[in-house]
Amino acid sequence: MENQATETQVVMHTSKGDIKLKLYNDTPLHRDNFIKLVKEGQYNGLLFHRVIKDFMIQGGDITSKDAPITKQLGTGDLGYTVPAEFLYPKYFHKKGALCAARTGDEVNPEKASSASQFYIVTGKVYKESELGQLEKQMENHLKQSIFARLQAENKSKIMELYRSGNKEELAILKDTLIGKTELEAEKRKDEAKLTTEVRKVYTTTGGVPFLDNQYTVYGEVVDGLDIVDNIQHVKTNKQDRPTENIVINSVEIL
Repeated sequence: MENQATETQVVMHTSKGDIKLKLYNDTPLHRDNFIKLVKEGQYNGLLFHRVIKDFMIQGGDITSKDAPITKQLGTGDLGYTVPAEFLYPKYFHKKGALCAARTGDEVNPEKASSASQFYIVTGKVYKESELGQLEKQMENHLKQSIFARLQAENKSKIMELYRSGNKEELAILKDTLIGKTELEAEKRKDEAKLTTEVRKVYTTTGGVPFLDNQYTVYGEVVDGLDIVDNIQHVKTNKQDRPTENIVINSVEIL
């Protein structure tokens, strides 16, 4: 689908009310995939199968249609993924953000998105001190991910040194990787910092800042945030599934 001057808007008709969303043109892979699924009617009859208060509401599991309340949900998908499209800090996990679910880093280091599963952020309002602590955690996470990647890139050399019992060379290599990690983390330090605008939103409107740069944000709620709030307050079981079925009746492109 060609890039558009105006952003596509859709209405998600749910059993709790209508949620109007806009899809960002800057994330065209996710936009076009979502539009494709809407046109195919893939979302019609599916459930919001995972709801966590002050965090998010999640839907799009293709096995959730008419699913009995005892059925375990969350793994149903369409057999393909969508490449990550991170545009932080332009798009971030503010309240009302439309984001793509995905499998974990251990099996999905590229952070590719689920074809069908999505979530809408509810989140919470953060204190300045909480965001300061979060930035430190983000910096540590960045360093850990860089070091893990460098280890993977040097796996054969590391294994060779282990097998030969060359502890001295192994220690030198480890120090080298640590040094490279620090240099790369310094160059990428902005990834672990909240801009003034982002910080203001998280301390007023709220959201889920620790998911930034981890999951693709590709749209936002433009009307019906009260419906999202109503959904996040429903009763859920131990698996975070609502005890009443919250149904996506249909999704309409405006």
